Amino acid sequence: MRAIRIVNGQPELQEIPLPDGEGVVVTVATSSICGSDIHLIDAGLADGMILGHEFCGTAPDGTPVAVEPMASCGACPSCLDGYLGTCAGGARFYGIGLDGGMAEQVLVPADSLVPLPSGVPLRAGSLIEPLAVAHHGIERARVTDQDRVAVIGAGPIGLATVALLAHQGITADISARHPHQQHAAERLGGHLGLSDGYDVVIDAVATSESLSTAVAHLRPRGRIGLVGTIWGETALGIGACTREVEILPAMTYRCRVPGRDFEHAARALAERPEITDAIISHRFPLDGCQEAFVAAHDRSSGAIKVAFTI
Repeated sequence: MRAIRIVNGQPELQEIPLPDGEGVVVTVATSSICGSDIHLIDAGLADGMILGHEFCGTAPDGTPVAVEPMASCGACPSCLDGYLGTCAGGARFYGIGLDGGMAEQVLVPADSLVPLPSGVPLRAGSLIEPLAVAHHGIERARVTDQDRVAVIGAGPIGLATVALLAHQGITADISARHPHQQHAAERLGGHLGLSDGYDVVIDAVATSESLSTAVAHLRPRGRIGLVGTIWGETALGIGACTREVEILPAMTYRCRVPGRDFEHAARALAERPEITDAIISHRFPLDGCQEAFVAAHDRSSGAIKVAFTI
């Protein structure tokens, strides 16, 4: 079968053996590029990997499914509560260590499959994973419909957060750098521009600058939902102390148990199909992998989410 492997920092389409072993083989329909994939490549940490933790496809019985891309011990307190990302034995991620979804087939645990609800086509299913990240971030930040909310950053996770807040009847203000991001934010129900006195700021950038902006725009004792990933040293100024803000990181999502974040994300995507076209900006076949990663690297060129049609 065909798969995209990172070789010397570059994506390369290769022929590899069909997956075999314990689990379920999913025939992949679409897989998308995450910002973390770009960071792994740029840091020299992705060589030899088959990336892709945002993917969907069909189970052996033909059921359309999204896949929670994690494996864990399944027995520690975190796993039993559904938080596989904080497994005591160490979570393993498909597309980050284990072969991921940028391939024609992938072998995954049977309990990782989440059937797509009616109204979610396979071409949209790779968005369920980033939407689940956003849903978990909103839950971690304890957002209610009584809160004034802002979002910093209009990449895929920031836009997914705006979309899910709108699905809950909450209009969030959002800072968006590029015109195509601004258009997508408004299309998803966001309001452009920041003011002051927010109860919650969702930071989808996770840099010293974005955290400083979040603190400055929060009310005292407000909450920062950190859904961006900190990849290096990041400064936090004294304002976080003097304003007594809470910082609530959210890295993955709740899996495998009733009320799993993938289920919430899939329902939102079924009920708001415009999310797909607003966030997925580019589609490529597997043999366009080099062009796809170039597009994903350059957000200023109009890319939001780049997906492979397999």
